[in-house]
Amino acid sequence: QVQFVESGGGLVQPGGSLRLSCAASGSIFSLYIMGWYRQAPGKQRELVARITSDGRTNYADSVKGRFTISRDNAKKMVYLQMNSLKFEDTAVYYCGRVGYAHWGQGTQVTVSS
Repeated sequence: QVQFVESGGGLVQPGGSLRLSCAASGSIFSLYIMGWYRQAPGKQRELVARITSDGRTNYADSVKGRFTISRDNAKKMVYLQMNSLKFEDTAVYYCGRVGYAHWGQGTQVTVSS
């Protein structure tokens, strides 16, 4: 079964930036549509960014213009560059294949002054 390991979270002030990384296994990773999800306390997990095998991207309205998803198929990596972070971006962030309820352990992002 494909595995995902997220990293790069932390504590950041409003307006700051973080870059999340996701290391994936699986021999056909390059074919996966990958996504970054987040789950804030008391809320449902939501898809915030997705990227197709050939690099087409889509974003939730709440992060559009601030977050950028990218991938390196050779390294089996997915990234999420997060800029202009807001309090409401605080959540545990997960990566996974879009359409599959399978993620890594997640990485905590806390935006606080």
